[in-house]
Amino acid sequence: MPNETLVAAVKNIVALAKVGKNDESYAAYADLFSGAAFTTYSPPDQRQALKLMILAKGIPSFPGPAIVEAHRAAMEPLRALVTDHGEPADYELLGLCQSRTGDDASAMSSFQKGLDIERARDPQSPLCGTLMKRVASV
Repeated sequence: MPNETLVAAVKNIVALAKVGKNDESYAAYADLFSGAAFTTYSPPDQRQALKLMILAKGIPSFPGPAIVEAHRAAMEPLRALVTDHGEPADYELLGLCQSRTGDDASAMSSFQKGLDIERARDPQSPLCGTLMKRVASV
């Protein structure tokens, strides 16, 4: 069962975005991800909230300051997930954040690490294909 506080925060963020308050919604993501409570949520709940922002459609190629700061705030919980669980999908999310904050070298490293792990597990998986594309694009 997802944490009610987390669900309420995400609903508020989505509502802000739906009415065109994009800077406010990204500032709310940054607050959520950098708050002490975020690390107390279960890893699946953390991943769901992180994915909602990081994998959102329509993020500009040259993101503005609010988007960059939200992605920067997401990196700390993602580093903890990577350290604690080593999931390839977490490496992908971390790499996307690194790329959007201008750290392409770290993004390449994260994508490659995720690809290496996923390739060892299942070289035919869709995630393996996605990670190969991400490595090639950096």
